[in-house]
Amino acid sequence: QVQLVESGGGLVQPGGSLNLSCVASVTGFGISFNTMGWYRQAPGKERELVATITSGGKTNYADSAKGRFSASRDNAKDAVYLRMDNVKPEDTAVYYCYAEMLVIRTMNTGNYWGKGTLVTVSS
Repeated sequence: QVQLVESGGGLVQPGGSLNLSCVASVTGFGISFNTMGWYRQAPGKERELVATITSGGKTNYADSAKGRFSASRDNAKDAVYLRMDNVKPEDTAVYYCYAEMLVIRTMNTGNYWGKGTLVTVSS
């Protein structure tokens, strides 16, 4: 059983910065996480990739996030973070944490999502 809990959303002015956090709560043993990351969904739009990061630290960013956002993680804490700089009104969306869980004994995987945290960029 995996539960992802996001925090850090809120109202920020254009050009400002925001830090999002996501911590995985795990019930059981022998579980790790492969890729973790962030997606977002703006009103009236589909959910889209923002950034992902592997357990080894390799990152992948959407074009809209490159140069402004930075994903990081703490494997010991089963946590993933998103630093958002120079935010724009078009960054307004619900941001969802994502994690691909790995059951080490069976090598089975599963995808999990947080409930989302709202980021509003407005003056």
